Amino acid sequence: MSPDSVRLLNGSSLCSGRLEVKSNQRWSSVCEADFDQQDAEVVCRELGCGPPSVLQGALYGEVEAPVWSKEFQCGGHESALLDCRSSGSARNSCSPGKAVGLTCSESVRLVGGVSRCAGILEVKLGDWKPVFVPNWTLKEAAVICEHLDCGSAVSLRMITKSLARLPTKIKPECVRSFSALRECVTSVYSLNILDFTCSGQQEAELEQTETH
Repeated sequence: MSPDSVRLLNGSSLCSGRLEVKSNQRWSSVCEADFDQQDAEVVCRELGCGPPSVLQGALYGEVEAPVWSKEFQCGGHESALLDCRSSGSARNSCSPGKAVGLTCSESVRLVGGVSRCAGILEVKLGDWKPVFVPNWTLKEAAVICEHLDCGSAVSLRMITKSLARLPTKIKPECVRSFSALRECVTSVYSLNILDFTCSGQQEAELEQTETH
């Protein structure tokens, strides 16, 4: 199964948007009535994102593509949406605002800072793992900050820290194009991990100051 058989459009990141499914070289939207939480779990897993957090129509624009004609019947354990069974019933149209909009939790996060926009970079590969990257620049950091809706990259530094879990290594070229992160990682033995600050961190500090 090709990993590019599903996509989320018009969202703020790879992990959110209006769902489209590719079949016979054609992208189709999916009606809300034909899709449920278990189906959403499969899509998020296929995209390399965390579990679904929001499943709602009309969040990411109206339907522009043809509409998928059958109801998905996933068990929730499948690795790809097109591996799921689907019903034999056909549907020719989807009411405005009724196409599936999906938000999965992010596959990357910053932890240990004073807000979600600063801290040690971790990626979700089953469990959350810290990231070791020997040759990242602010260019790669900027992609992560934007993906987390945290503005631009302000600083990036390598820190040495004793870890309970082996860090994972991500190739810079994968981040620049935001390829599926799980296809770009290898485990390494290192005590050096990345500590980030995004511009959204400064905004969070300013908000805290104003509320006190």
